[in-house]
Amino acid sequence: MTGLAYLIPVALFLGLLGLAAFLWALRSGQYDDLDGAAHRILFDDEDRPDG
Repeated sequence: MTGLAYLIPVALFLGLLGLAAFLWALRSGQYDDLDGAAHRILFDDEDRPDG
């Protein structure tokens, strides 16, 4: 039973840490252009040097 006294605060802390990381990624613009990378991979770069 004393294990729960340690595990519950650790689980709450990790959950809040994950939520803070998600909110940071959301505010820094990580999810702004989801379709751009998906379409960009389909086209070749013509101006890329081959050397």
